[in-house]
Amino acid sequence: MTQSNPRNYPPVPAKPNSRIVHGTRLDDEYAWLRADNWQEVLAKPQALPASIRAVLDAQNKFADDILADTQSMREILLKEMRARILEEDSEPPTPDGAFDYFERTRQGGQHELLCRRPRGGGPETILLDGDALAKGKSFFELGDAMHSPDHRLLAWSSDDKGSELYTLRVQDMTRAANLRDRIPRTDGSAVWTRDSSAFYYVAVDANHRPARIMRHRIGTAMRLDELIFEENNPALFAHVHLCHSGQYAVIRSHDHDSSECRVLDLSDHAASPRLIEARQPGVQYDVEHCGGHFYLRTNVDGAKDFKLVAAPIHAPERANWVDVVPHVAGRMILSCTCFANFRVHMERENGLPRIVVFDNTSSQSHAIEFNEEAYALSMESGFEFDTPMLRFTYSSMTTPRQTYDYDMASRSRVLVKQQTLPSGHNPARYVTRRIFATARDGALIPISLLMRADMPKGTKAPVLLYGYGAYGYAIPANFSANRLSLVDRGFVYAIAHIRGGTDKGFAWYEDGKLLKKPNSFHDFITCAQHLIATGYCDAGTLVAHGGSAGGMLMGAIANLAPQLFAGIIADVPFVDVLNTMLDAQLPLTPPEWQEWGNPIESAEAFAAIAAYSPYDNVTHQAYPAIFAKGGLTDPRVTYWEPAKWVARLQAHITGGGPVFLKTNMDSGHGGASGRFDHLNEVAQDYAFAISRVNLPQWATQPEK
Repeated sequence: MTQSNPRNYPPVPAKPNSRIVHGTRLDDEYAWLRADNWQEVLAKPQALPASIRAVLDAQNKFADDILADTQSMREILLKEMRARILEEDSEPPTPDGAFDYFERTRQGGQHELLCRRPRGGGPETILLDGDALAKGKSFFELGDAMHSPDHRLLAWSSDDKGSELYTLRVQDMTRAANLRDRIPRTDGSAVWTRDSSAFYYVAVDANHRPARIMRHRIGTAMRLDELIFEENNPALFAHVHLCHSGQYAVIRSHDHDSSECRVLDLSDHAASPRLIEARQPGVQYDVEHCGGHFYLRTNVDGAKDFKLVAAPIHAPERANWVDVVPHVAGRMILSCTCFANFRVHMERENGLPRIVVFDNTSSQSHAIEFNEEAYALSMESGFEFDTPMLRFTYSSMTTPRQTYDYDMASRSRVLVKQQTLPSGHNPARYVTRRIFATARDGALIPISLLMRADMPKGTKAPVLLYGYGAYGYAIPANFSANRLSLVDRGFVYAIAHIRGGTDKGFAWYEDGKLLKKPNSFHDFITCAQHLIATGYCDAGTLVAHGGSAGGMLMGAIANLAPQLFAGIIADVPFVDVLNTMLDAQLPLTPPEWQEWGNPIESAEAFAAIAAYSPYDNVTHQAYPAIFAKGGLTDPRVTYWEPAKWVARLQAHITGGGPVFLKTNMDSGHGGASGRFDHLNEVAQDYAFAISRVNLPQWATQPEK
């Protein structure tokens, strides 16, 4: 493994730029990499100024040169990963009235096809062909697709830049032709009125904020669309979704701290949004509907891990909320869906999810049981309201995804799909474990491990340690066929369930946000140290991986404990935290103040962020090899964040490395859009990880 000479890094001009904030001088010599016309660039990438493009192009060439040594391994990994995909595949159909709706993929196809057929079987109709729609485009992603209640029209959206600015269109499904209706700059969602004559959508403003709920009547010009609701607070985003009953749309305004909801009767075109309860700091709730009641998942009255309450439709304000599933500390209620005769919620306790079904007729509840010690679970409500059938998917780090239809009345389940790996898979070849590291303050941090079952006892292995730790997102212990390419070669794949997520309840999230954000970074470092101390690996044989807010984690641990890691993979890393949180004009900044703090108004928040912001804490020291990735049209982590960070790292590194940046000039936050193009990116990540360590001699070639 060779190391790059820092003098060979692409030159990035450092231009003096400083300001005083709360009495502190901030130097930002690479601020010029932020294009003044960044909003235009999101929709029109070719508008990027030539001087900035030259920097990104030079960094991309440098990255390609560095990664050239991994090319053969990337090709091998890509071949393995693709061999595990059933290329011509279909999801189980979801019934609605006279039709079954489903998605499928074709052999060699990059994108999904949305289809329908007569209920129970019959000839298929392709409604949307993602491969055909993507033809000739560098990026293409289908957004939402929602059929009208009369099954005649399909409102569907797509993004062809990666900027998450979706254009809505309407297809007449009876003749497979798009109508003239076309609405650009939306968040991609649509909710139909019950008579199928109109739909509601979310318009995105100039700063990329989903702010206005509009009603579009089929066959009319966009300029005639009616404004139904506008969120004027720049710290809040507005969204609209359908209650499962189909009777109401819910308009939800929220940030990371609070929310308020309005309901809209979809049977009445003259109806105005009706407020459930005005927003209050720290109070969150969302709404479902069944019969004469709204059901709300909420943290009101100190229900830190949430509870479920019911309220009468005619008087849904907080004074009339009645507990139906009380709060239990440590048991976090994640979601709630209502059916005509059942209410279903997902909860998580001790790090494991569970589905609980309540029978409206018998007033009895039961949980759906699972046998493995660690697993992942998701729930799909489907289209139909008056049905006893619930669909859920289950997997573990060793067990491929299984999809079940569950009869809530008889409590029986039917396996409707088992994820198939064409190249073969033997779960007994692998073992998963959950261990705990002790944090500086005594907190126990869960670590999920996946490894070969035949790994010799007492041996050490390279480890890829993944982490996120933000926004209350809990990392599931799910199955990933791609990870097998590392594990087969002797890696231990580890997930650090650090604070900032809700893996151990809402308090676990609160202990990793705002002024307590450094807990996330130190938890991750503690997990790395624990893996070393318990003999799973040696220092310098760990590769760290994280993206977005997890990319901030990567930047922080690179500054705090560079000696622990052989390499760091930072996907679209949120690393310029202080400058971004000081810029109220950026799309995500005002809502993000509830997650990170507002350094504009609070000197305390400013000092806290300044102390850990990865870009601001780069120093003259040796760094591990760092592979950073960005997306030119990314509205969440703008391209200049990783570009500035890497430029400063390259200017300060005194040893180790190399540090390099690969910017996808044709995509945004999620990387490449095609499924095989995405696999190529994963293969490149893993090839880089493999290049940083020595593979153990006991590991044989991949599973046959």
